[in-house]
Amino acid sequence: MPCSDREAQTIFAKVRAGNVPSETEQELFASLLMLFFGRLDAEKGWTKQLHLGAIRNVNSRRAREAGLDTGYDSIGDWQQAAALGVYLDLLEQEHSLPKTIIYNVNPADNYAFATAIGNFQDGSTAGKIQFGSAWWFLDQKEGIEWQLNALSNTGLLSRFIGMLTDSRSFMSFPRHEYFRRVLCDLLGRDVENGELPSDEKLLGTMVRNICFTNAREYLGLEMPPGGTMAGHK
Repeated sequence: MPCSDREAQTIFAKVRAGNVPSETEQELFASLLMLFFGRLDAEKGWTKQLHLGAIRNVNSRRAREAGLDTGYDSIGDWQQAAALGVYLDLLEQEHSLPKTIIYNVNPADNYAFATAIGNFQDGSTAGKIQFGSAWWFLDQKEGIEWQLNALSNTGLLSRFIGMLTDSRSFMSFPRHEYFRRVLCDLLGRDVENGELPSDEKLLGTMVRNICFTNAREYLGLEMPPGGTMAGHK
């Protein structure tokens, strides 16, 4: 349930007084912030990204020794679809649902997420709500294929905005080339099996859109003078 302003004020005052809020109070206040930031994103025309499904710092002794977020994480197995639907719906009711990309780390939820995005497409932006690329533990050949197939089987793959890079590490960028190879291999096998037309122009345009053009248009990236972005002609 959403957090009321009165509940938020009470929780905030409790923390300012030096008291620790309960787990329920933490979740309530977090829900308030999620809705608040969602409204701001919509107002600014920004894109919200949600990374869902990880369970953090499972090995508590090692986490205490090495610090939080040092690698002792795994895939969570709790139910997510209902809460995600409620969150998106609350913003939609206010006409405040921003462009949103939803990344999933539990392959069991791929179809739940892939179908959830279809409930909130409104025509204002092509693929306004995106089922994001395979993330974290799924950022490998099999995981990428699972995500692409779930999206293709239930939605519109041609509007997908493709792979992300979630770090500034130089070595993070090869994942885009890896993704392109997996995508093209998947489409090529479908052509060989007679499941897609053997039309290089048609499929080539879709691949180019998924790997670059869709993201540029979706995120509103400006083109530099001359009409091309660095590395793309």
